[in-house]
Amino acid sequence: MKIISKYYPHLLAILGFVLVSLIYFYPVMQGKQIYQSDIAQYTGMAKEQNDFRAKEKEEPFWTNSAFGGMPTYQLGAKYPNDFVGDLDDVLRFLPRPADYLFLYFLGFYGLLLALRIDPLKAFFGALAFGFSTYLIIILGVGHNAKAHAIAYMPLVVAGVILVFRRKYVLGGLLTMIAGALEINANHFQMTYYLLFLLLIIGIYFLYKYIKQKDYKGILYAVGVFAVAGILAVGANATSLMATSEYTDFSMRGKSELTYNPDGSKNTTTSSMSYDYITEYSYGIAESLNLFAPRLFGGSNSEHLGNKSKVYEFISAQGANPEEAQGFTEAYAKTYWGDQPIVAAPAYIGAVVFFLCILALFNDKRKIKYAFLGGAIFSLLLSWGKNFPLMTDFFINYVPMYDKFRAVSSIQVVLELCIPVLAIMGLQSFFKSEKEEQWKSLKLAGGVSLGIIVLLFFAKGMFDFTGPYDAQMQQMFSQAQGSHSFGLEFIEALRKDRKNMYNADLLRSGFLILVTAGLLWLHIKNKLSHTFAVVLVGLFMIGDLFFIDKNYVDSTGFVSAREVNEPFQPTVSDQQILRDTTQYRVYEIEGRLQARTSYFHKSLSGYSAVRPRRIEQLFDYQIAKNNLNVLNMLNTKYVIQVDEKGQEYPIINPDANGNAWFVSEVKFVNTPDEEMKALDKLDTKNQAVFNQKEFKNAISKTYQKDSTATIVLNSYKPNHLKYTSNNSQKGLAVFSEIYYPKGWKATIDGKPADHFRVDYTLRAMEIPAGKHTIEFKFEPQVVKTGSTIALISSIVMILLLIGGIYWENRRNKKENSLEK
Repeated sequence: MKIISKYYPHLLAILGFVLVSLIYFYPVMQGKQIYQSDIAQYTGMAKEQNDFRAKEKEEPFWTNSAFGGMPTYQLGAKYPNDFVGDLDDVLRFLPRPADYLFLYFLGFYGLLLALRIDPLKAFFGALAFGFSTYLIIILGVGHNAKAHAIAYMPLVVAGVILVFRRKYVLGGLLTMIAGALEINANHFQMTYYLLFLLLIIGIYFLYKYIKQKDYKGILYAVGVFAVAGILAVGANATSLMATSEYTDFSMRGKSELTYNPDGSKNTTTSSMSYDYITEYSYGIAESLNLFAPRLFGGSNSEHLGNKSKVYEFISAQGANPEEAQGFTEAYAKTYWGDQPIVAAPAYIGAVVFFLCILALFNDKRKIKYAFLGGAIFSLLLSWGKNFPLMTDFFINYVPMYDKFRAVSSIQVVLELCIPVLAIMGLQSFFKSEKEEQWKSLKLAGGVSLGIIVLLFFAKGMFDFTGPYDAQMQQMFSQAQGSHSFGLEFIEALRKDRKNMYNADLLRSGFLILVTAGLLWLHIKNKLSHTFAVVLVGLFMIGDLFFIDKNYVDSTGFVSAREVNEPFQPTVSDQQILRDTTQYRVYEIEGRLQARTSYFHKSLSGYSAVRPRRIEQLFDYQIAKNNLNVLNMLNTKYVIQVDEKGQEYPIINPDANGNAWFVSEVKFVNTPDEEMKALDKLDTKNQAVFNQKEFKNAISKTYQKDSTATIVLNSYKPNHLKYTSNNSQKGLAVFSEIYYPKGWKATIDGKPADHFRVDYTLRAMEIPAGKHTIEFKFEPQVVKTGSTIALISSIVMILLLIGGIYWENRRNKKENSLEK
């Protein structure tokens, strides 16, 4: 009974998290699934991989359905000995996306318990974290890997704090398991940002240790972290090693080219330009929407309704209600911040903000400054190009920072730290003497409401003009043949933005007043401790809940079939699919989408880590209508769009096929020369070879027999089989992407060298006569990584068993001493 009484508050909390997750995403209980745009794109990219897995009962680790061919390491490849992934599957037992919401709650609850927050306040704090608007919207659009990684971040922080508090066994085990789950989530940008927060927390505790002259404690903590970190990394060795190997070949790796597509000098070795990295930079003033959601217009697609100024303006032009509503929804872009696209404001909650301020005045624990430092640090970096002093330093000097784009997403650290401070503030308030309660309440209320009042007066500093307003004004003026129409439309839109600004400031001010009032009633003994916490918690969660529902609600759920089969074949697709040979398809209007990849072996795709050399072929050659490059990629069909917007396929009779013999080799010494040689290369008869990079001794010319053939007899994404017949030794070029890490070539079963030609393709010398050529993708990195993962997982399990035994023994000893 003692065990039950000890753990029942936590069991109730977990049950509550399950119920809240299912209630918020209640359509999952009807068998529906949320339609996530990014997951639809992933489904298109992974179609060939998933079909192969279902049929062959093995992993291909390579797909030809996207970008001409690439490893599947970032497309959900399943690795051997992934026991951490099995544990994650157990924790994510709810239907998606309720499973990720549940993980948000569970992870943050664990962190608050590590900070000695009582279960009731920790319960509401976990809900506040999980319902932070940004964390909900990424579930709506399908950033599942990001949500997955964010969900485990609090548990990692909890483990680190426990270790620093000298609970080496419990903290070390939690750090090890949570760290392994965090890495397994496979969103390295979020994990990278987490390291910044851990560094700040580590500096705080290191200062404490040094101040106390506890150098032995530093060594113990470092030792525990070393073991936990090595095992967490080791258990995920396969994915980490495979990703690391592929990164150098992706657009996240360094560019070898010294000139840009327009001929100008390339001043950076990175394929990701400064503008690309900082495209999504948070506006400095826009940061105020953290506690008032629509100060900068909310999202790109707010629902204004029939009371808006835009609706009234369009109605006044003679539009009927349906037309006015349709126009308002389509063209009233209320967002006027600095980012190109915003699906929802990054709102953390007015009540959460107020309680955070309360913590700064009444919580005596110094660890609050570590979380405050983490919040401020992430806010400054989220400004990106709007704060170049800090951003430029990190891009230029901090390792790996330039590998990630959308710098505004580092605000996830702030969205973790602020709710922590808020619940610390709530708990410390109830532990304070009444005089301290009253003093801190007045200070927090004064600061919070003072900011609200100040923003009302500062409204005149903003013009409420968005970056695309001038373009819209011109477009509507031209469409209506009236300059005044566009001008009046923009003016109506600006009025709606001002109204949203005022309304949300009043809303946040009201919520802060109510929260302060509830705490004041507790000081006056009008509300009990528990009742006051529950009421404050309900207002805190209700605030976020209703804002979230504006952006992710039941309308986003569809039948399971629509999610599992997100694309339907068009007439063009059906026509192309009648051709059962092996070829590629290029959809001009959809290069960076995965619809084409769902049906065909495509040059298109949707990935932030697409192969760099293919991306460069598009920028330097295909964009300039170099048909010879399309031919060498075996692009047999091109999908175009006519003047009426209808797509139609064009067959390309000049596609080079799956493989061919060439008669001439052009030797070059640099990647620049390779790329420039493609400008006028006859790819059917000539090949470009980088003799400095590859030391193969090959001939400059070959006798090309007009009757020579090389035919693809058998196709699997990871196994290609050809038959060649040539009267002379020849150089064969294969319309397959060259990737040196894993592809093994044989001629008649004997190992054979192959190398890169034409900047991207494979080639090999083939002796005279009839031969069988095979390419098999057998990545050594998967074999090595899986062995490391197995050993690490076994050690983790042994440590876990030993740790549980140790803790139970210690608890029994402590209980016996108490008796």
